[in-house]
Amino acid sequence: MTTWTPDSWRALPIQQQPSYQDQPLLKQVEQQLHRYPPLVFAQETRDLHRQLGQVAQGQGFLLQGGDCAESFNDFNAPKIRDTFKVLLQMAVVLTYAGGLPVVKVARMAGQYAKPRSSDLETIDGVSLPSYRGDIVNSFEFTEAARQPDPNRLVTAYHHSAATLNLLRAFAQGGLADLHQVSKWNMGFVESNPLKDRYHSVAQRIQEALRFMEICGITAQNSPSIRETQLYTSHEALLLNYEEALTRRDSLTGDWYDCSAHMVWIGERTRQLDHAHLEFFRGIHNPVGVKVGPGMQPDELIRLIDALNPANTPGRLTLITRMGADKLADKLPALVRRVKAEGRTVVWSSDPMHGNTVKASNDYKTRDFEAILREIRSFFAVHKAEGTHAGGIHLEMTGDHVTECTGGAYGLSEHDLGKRYFTQCDPRLNADQVLELAFLIADTLSASR
Repeated sequence: MTTWTPDSWRALPIQQQPSYQDQPLLKQVEQQLHRYPPLVFAQETRDLHRQLGQVAQGQGFLLQGGDCAESFNDFNAPKIRDTFKVLLQMAVVLTYAGGLPVVKVARMAGQYAKPRSSDLETIDGVSLPSYRGDIVNSFEFTEAARQPDPNRLVTAYHHSAATLNLLRAFAQGGLADLHQVSKWNMGFVESNPLKDRYHSVAQRIQEALRFMEICGITAQNSPSIRETQLYTSHEALLLNYEEALTRRDSLTGDWYDCSAHMVWIGERTRQLDHAHLEFFRGIHNPVGVKVGPGMQPDELIRLIDALNPANTPGRLTLITRMGADKLADKLPALVRRVKAEGRTVVWSSDPMHGNTVKASNDYKTRDFEAILREIRSFFAVHKAEGTHAGGIHLEMTGDHVTECTGGAYGLSEHDLGKRYFTQCDPRLNADQVLELAFLIADTLSASR
């Protein structure tokens, strides 16, 4: 290993980067971002690291969710609030069912870049650069819109800062009160076509809160009742942006990527001898890596050792994304090898990416039943191997979109066009996300 610096990644091969035409402007923007204040603080990040350490040791559960790719056009307070609310609703159900603290990490305030399978997109014989997220270029299919624009890095920074400010206000300002969240869940249950299936869980949560009130534990005298901790995360795809926001902590002397509390490496950029691994090995944030069905046990151990050589609990989260039909065959060997080698990681399930299909009407979609099946299979593998199924990672929104089929309301391929707003991948809507929480409650309770 060479000596690490925030820019040592620049000497290595790198994947999934935009091709900027105006290099002097790009350099100017990077220098501008380097002078800006950090978006998150080292102590917050250390708090998350500690909590994920508890998850890695079987004493907590990670709930990570949010947009596939945040949009500048959809940047508004109601959207941020609604996604925040549905994350809290899920967390309350999972906390009660699992009997464990739930660590809440949002895919928000920075999830503006997306990897693509091809550098070019072709429509009606016209080829243009692929849309790589609003931090790079625009979704509109025109030559001007698709050119990577360095100024978008600054726009993404300011949008992230404003989103973080609002999330902190929601988390500390009363919106997170457990009594309110419980009432929202009861409202969801009462209006759901399968309400009898979920009613007992929601009712027991209400009764537990009433019991606590009788014992004198109220929102007025217990901050933990009315406040919560919510952390942010995104795929750290654009390393020039991440480098510009990397700071040395004045207390510890360690380097932190201050664009988010947690960052992860995607399936397409986790090569052991490439730039993303080099950047990630030097920052002290909790980090994640997406693990697909092609991952081999030897490669996984080398990856773990590169990112967490000290085997520190909470440092590394392995986010499996294999598909409902493959996970049961592919995951056991990986879990078994990591356990045998004594490596301490958080195992989390991303049941979204491996279950993406194209509907007959050409909409990209995901089926709710396949998502649920992969999650249940993930829990079953860990139960069989004697390891901790530590979390779930969802692409979701608080909006009532129609992008994934299935669920209690029976969304079909014919419904997709009604409210299909995503600019990248299909997301679970608010009802589907909460239904998922109630359906896996029994699985989580059994794993406890």
